[in-house]
Order: sequence, then C-alpha cells, then structure tokens
Amino acid sequence: MAENDTVVTGFVLMGFQLQAELQTGLFFVFLALYLIIMGGNLGMIGLIQSDPRLQTPMYFFLSHLSFLDICYSSVIVPQLLETLRTDEMVITYGQCATQFFFFTLCASTECFLLAAMAYDRYEAVCNPLLYATAMTPRTLLGLVAGAYAGAMVNSVIRTGCTFSISFCKSNHVDFFFCDLPPLLKLACTETRPREQIIYFLAFLVITTSISVVLISYLFIIQSILKIRTAGGKTKAFSTCASHMTAVALFFGTLIFIYLKGNMGKSLGEDKIVSIFYTVIIPMLNPMIYSLRNKEVKEALKKVLNRMRVSQER
Repeated sequence: MAENDTVVTGFVLMGFQLQAELQTGLFFVFLALYLIIMGGNLGMIGLIQSDPRLQTPMYFFLSHLSFLDICYSSVIVPQLLETLRTDEMVITYGQCATQFFFFTLCASTECFLLAAMAYDRYEAVCNPLLYATAMTPRTLLGLVAGAYAGAMVNSVIRTGCTFSISFCKSNHVDFFFCDLPPLLKLACTETRPREQIIYFLAFLVITTSISVVLISYLFIIQSILKIRTAGGKTKAFSTCASHMTAVALFFGTLIFIYLKGNMGKSLGEDKIVSIFYTVIIPMLNPMIYSLRNKEVKEALKKVLNRMRVSQER
C-alpha cells in the first residue's frame, strides 16, 4: 500500500474479495458468460453479413452494436477473470488509464448508437415511404461515424480529467476494473472541479442520447396510434420492441451507476450493477434481437439448415 505522501504509480484491483470456493465458482460462471457474449455477438455479425435480407439500416446499426458489445466486455471481463483467479491483480498506471479510456469509449459510443437506432425506427415507422431516401448508406455512415467521434472526444476529456488527479491515499482499488468512483476514493488532492467536468460529460452524453430516444418514440407512438387495425399496430410496435428493451436495460443501469445522488458511496452495490452492464447486457443483446425479430430467426434457420445438409453429405 502506498503511503499518504507517496504518489501512486500502479494499482491493485481487489475484485470481489470472496471465499476461495466462491471465487473459483464465479470464475467459471464469468468465463461461460464471456464465451456466450463472444459467440452470440460474433454470430450476429456473421449472420447479418451473410444474409442479403439483413442488409438494411436497422441491422447495419445492430452489427455495430454487437461489435461494441464484444469490445465492451473484452475491456473488462478478461481482467475480471484474472482477478478472480489470483484474488487480486496488479496493473500499471498506464494500463488503468487505457482500460478507463476504452471502457468510456465503448459505453459512450453505445449511448449514441442506441440514439441513432431510435432515429432509424422513427424514419421506418413515421415515414415508411421516404425511409430508403432518408436512411441512405451515406447517412448511416455519418450517424455511426458521429457516434464514434463524439464518444472519442468524451473519452479523451474524461480520461484526462481523471488521471490528472494525484492518487496517493492508497493503490488498492476496491473494484474489479478501473472505474471512476473507486479511483476517486484514492485521490489526495481536491477533485471537485474535475468531478464536475466528468459528471457533466456523463450527464450530457446520457441525457442527449435519451432525449433523442424519447422524442423519436413519442412520434412513433403517435404514428402507431393512428393505425386503424390492431394487426397493423402490433406489426409497427414489434419493429421497435427489441430496441426499446435494449435501451431500457442499458440506460437504466447507466443512470443508476453514474447519475445517482450517492455517487460512489456504495461500491458493493456498484459492483453488482457494473456486472450487469458490462457482462449481462452484452450477453442479452443478441438474444433480444434474435428472439424478437422474424428476419433474424429466419436467417438463423437458413444457416442451421445449410449446416445440417452439409453434415448429411
């Protein structure tokens, strides 16, 4: 442990600090979840690329969402597994900053991407005749590039503000990755000005994205209510159901962890919520979109039939 007057140059991730048997059990649980994440999201990307019927704007965004979920979990889970295996893990200052940067980049990009997907659903439901004109390949690339660019700016500023703080109280991080609340507990200098910038950026990214989602779905609901037949309403709503589920899960957990009033005061609670949005949600997203989309299920059946026929030969 670093002394109070010693500047920290490396960190020790404490993980969950459970009994050895529980740590071993959790190791295999998270290893299985990580394999499901990788298999599900890589499978979704491969399915979208291989089936011409899935070459639409919605699935273009979905392939990027799957890519982000792979990156998102890969930034966190391998280190989590190592922490569970060894009980604690030593990382350098640079490794901690790098993980923080890429974690923030993936999370911010996913916020903007989910907002872009909401806009896509707005165009599909509210302006179906002009949908192909509005969502051109150039528009799609612009929306995705804008999501990555905005997230990059946010990540650079947040990482710069966080790691310009002097850490000297301790080098033991009571968490399983380099997240903001446990790092701030190690600060030995005044952090309020930097915290205000960091949390303002988090507030800006989340509220901007949620505003786009809410406005888009306000118009979508208005359009659905104007449809006279129950079947038509159900069909229109079903095109948005998967995205609405993904939005509720992702933004719900982010709001809880980053915008709650007692920020960082209950790290045990934060660990559980962090597991949810870094492991559980990336695992659930492919299931949400595959189980609730007829096109994906049909494409999957087509691939499975091809595999069965090839095996019979």
